Amino acid sequence: MSRHPHLILTQARAPLTRATQVMTEQGEWREQLLACERPLTIYLNKREIVTLMTLGEDPESLVLGYLRNQGLIEQLNDLLAIQVDWEVEAAAVITTHTPDDLEETLSKRTVTTGCGQGTVFGNQMERLKNLALNPWPIKQSQIYALLEALNQHNETYRNAGAVHGCAICTAEGHVLSFCEDIGRHNAVDTLAGRLWLEGISSQDKIFYTTGRLTSEMVIKAAQMGISVLLSRSGATEMGLSIAESLGMLMLARAKGRHFLVFSGQTRLTLDARPPVMPKSVKRRDSDE
Repeated sequence: MSRHPHLILTQARAPLTRATQVMTEQGEWREQLLACERPLTIYLNKREIVTLMTLGEDPESLVLGYLRNQGLIEQLNDLLAIQVDWEVEAAAVITTHTPDDLEETLSKRTVTTGCGQGTVFGNQMERLKNLALNPWPIKQSQIYALLEALNQHNETYRNAGAVHGCAICTAEGHVLSFCEDIGRHNAVDTLAGRLWLEGISSQDKIFYTTGRLTSEMVIKAAQMGISVLLSRSGATEMGLSIAESLGMLMLARAKGRHFLVFSGQTRLTLDARPPVMPKSVKRRDSDE
């Protein structure tokens, strides 16, 4: 899992689904899989930080990505251990030192809306000013190839529903890492942790999500150094505003051959325009 042998990391993957009996509208009983949801309380050097509701696919990466995205761990060398114990629903994180401004940082947090109840700390917006993203170009045909590749994922969603998926992808249509979780915030934090542990550069990568591109999702992608955003759902006004300020290419409502480019339009080459659909068969997309 890790390229850093000095780290102590559990591999506490939990069951992702469980079966239950449901009754149909015809009064017939059948088995149905449910996506599991479980709390995980993070402790940083014995200080309780937050409780996340998670699927449990890759909890160690989730914890690391969350703490990094909140600015609570700046250097991977500072990390000594992440130990997840599902019996007590806790993750103990041990580092060489506790941030001097931990209490001040925790006092500035704001609970955001949306699936998973993400948390943004007040100093995140300030840290965006120091970001310099790589504005690399991409082709429409590459977006279509990537959407095709992504169809092979979303296993838990296909089996049980009720989850969001996020991925880190290449322009060549390869899905480097895919994660599903109860909240899209957890999924992107897990990806951030994986990339950090594996030493993968994200400067030329694409961030994909099944959920909305809210301000927090855009911020998390930017903190990973990613400048191309792709969502099968919509975007919020603040998410778009942040993407524009950072020069990010934002594509949303991406389903089949359809997508909308919200920002960074000059970076996209339209080399595979689909036939124009008659107005009589067009339908309005809805956010999910």
